[in-house]
Amino acid sequence: MAIKNAERLRLNGSTPKLRRLRGDAVEILEAVLEAADPYRAVERAFTLEGDSLKVGGHSLTLKAYRRIFVVGGGKASGRMAEALEHILGDLIDGGVVIVPRGTETDLRLKRIKALGSSHPLPDEEGVKAVGEMLSLLEDVDEETLILAVISGGGSALMTYPAEDVNLDELREITSRLMLAGARINELNAVRKHLSAIKGGRLASRAQPATVVSLILSDVVGDPLDTIASGPTAPDSTTYGDAVEALKRYGLWTEAPPSVRRRLEAGLRGEVDETPKPGDPIFKRVLNIVVANNYTAASAALKRAESLGYRALLLSTRVEGEARVIGGLYASIAQEVVSTGHPLKPPAAIIAGGETTVTVRGPGRGGRNQELALASSLGLRGMDALVASMATDGVDGPTDAAGALADGMTVERAEALGIDPLEHLNRNDSYNFFKPLGDLIETGPTGTNVNDIAVILVR
Repeated sequence: MAIKNAERLRLNGSTPKLRRLRGDAVEILEAVLEAADPYRAVERAFTLEGDSLKVGGHSLTLKAYRRIFVVGGGKASGRMAEALEHILGDLIDGGVVIVPRGTETDLRLKRIKALGSSHPLPDEEGVKAVGEMLSLLEDVDEETLILAVISGGGSALMTYPAEDVNLDELREITSRLMLAGARINELNAVRKHLSAIKGGRLASRAQPATVVSLILSDVVGDPLDTIASGPTAPDSTTYGDAVEALKRYGLWTEAPPSVRRRLEAGLRGEVDETPKPGDPIFKRVLNIVVANNYTAASAALKRAESLGYRALLLSTRVEGEARVIGGLYASIAQEVVSTGHPLKPPAAIIAGGETTVTVRGPGRGGRNQELALASSLGLRGMDALVASMATDGVDGPTDAAGALADGMTVERAEALGIDPLEHLNRNDSYNFFKPLGDLIETGPTGTNVNDIAVILVR
């Protein structure tokens, strides 16, 4: 996978040193996308040797199973399904995976059906697609093997509201939580308790089959019950956690009627909790993370070293407000220049995770673009850059994956009459970087392992 506007990003450097830095940043980010490729991730984790299926250090004997089905959803699930078809071929009896609408026609699948759905907010087509997936599981038995392919984006794509929860109201509360800057674990605690399949309930519906879930993690720290809202994992959250999340962002008293009714019924014990650790339904369930942010960050580190940088992996667990983290990354670059800490130049510092944006203005942008814009204020005049990218290629409600800022970004913007601080305050990072040509453009990548930021100093 490549960055579409790579050459322009390189040439936008105002000096030879900055052009060199920009070219190196592009190479490092492209190495990230290659490492996070879901097809390769499945191939690395899942092999067939004779009648034995090797997966994540475990071995399954295929003779024990009369049928094999593939189910799941998420931005990477289509490519993961392609890898399974390549490995298992005609051993697969059928399947349904739910992918972002418009990408289903790009997949080369013969025995598994790919259905399109909406992201980041759910829609009726997603509900229908899950219904078709569940119909496949209606008559499974102990001689059935279910291979689940799960990745980021699955929470929205695999939508199946709990009884009496209105889809439009589910969309509304999801949107309001996102706009309030809710963290993914908070958002998914609510989603799980408004769903009929999330929070381990898909595993429950698959009983008594054996379930092996191949998971591409897009959540900091890889908590299995949060990735795609954990359809095959024990849930650590409760109805109380869901209500508390809504209260934290001032959304509980104004929550839509069906949302309140469901959560209040859960608090009173009138509807079942999501299955918890130790529940017997998980005895025949195996959840395996096949790639994550560390996979991507490690590839970035290796490529930076090959380009002659002293390289450091700062963290793969970075969270917080994008503008705050962007300022932090700029201050790290300043420290490298002034003291040689934590590395002497040429230095490459890699960081992964997922920030959030509390939307206060009417602008357009995404967390990675806002992070880069905030960093530009602290990079001014330096031979340094900060590039930040969403590995799924979609940064907020924009067509960009992220953005790149260097020591001349503010000067170039001001020469065009663009005020960086004004755009930051308006949450308008997209319209800041677009005239500069410094958006990172990949298109949907078919993967999702959080975000990667690169700090380079020469």
